[in-house]
Amino acid sequence: MPAFLLPSSPHFPDVESATEDGLLAFGGNLELTTLLDAYKKGIFPWYNPDEPICWYCPDPRFVLLPGNIKVSKSMKTIIKRKDFTFSIDKDFVGIMKNCRLAVRKIGPGTWISDEIEKAYTALYEKGYAHSAEAWYNGELVGGLYGVLLGKVFFGESMFANKSNASKFAFIKYVEELEANGVRLIDCQVYTPHLESLGAEFIRRKKFTELLKTLIV
Repeated sequence: MPAFLLPSSPHFPDVESATEDGLLAFGGNLELTTLLDAYKKGIFPWYNPDEPICWYCPDPRFVLLPGNIKVSKSMKTIIKRKDFTFSIDKDFVGIMKNCRLAVRKIGPGTWISDEIEKAYTALYEKGYAHSAEAWYNGELVGGLYGVLLGKVFFGESMFANKSNASKFAFIKYVEELEANGVRLIDCQVYTPHLESLGAEFIRRKKFTELLKTLIV
């Protein structure tokens, strides 16, 4: 049974008490300190606008080790051809808005509510959240955002308005993260898109143990 968190002072239960689908708790708040505490423990918010805040920590966890990223021949050609240009933190707000509007093949496309957008923008303004952008002829056409703590990047959402744009941004950002010492990228839950890029499942226990060593 998921725990109920008080809005004023949420206290997360042990992640091993999560349900089979990873639901750990509901309620609480999206304040800066709450979100940072959640991520350090491997917990993330995921809910629809008409629902209470739901907190997840699934088992197994879908992750990418930066050194294991797979770049297909076609993507290598696209990167070499310089179809897109890459940037980091150039348009965080634009990335979030596009992720919010994206049509999803898996799950709802509207889970990024006003509340979520406000909370992650606050994380960005404090230097915890970051975006990676793909541009085509000066137009933002793809990218992703997430939370960076220590040597772990927690991916939240991505979008592409042009074929291969999100893959391009992801690959380039993973290269940048690895160059800066990041050892683990959290993809949260399975998608074929991320699997094609090298993401894999690990047990929740191993994931949370890694967080303790990689986030100081």
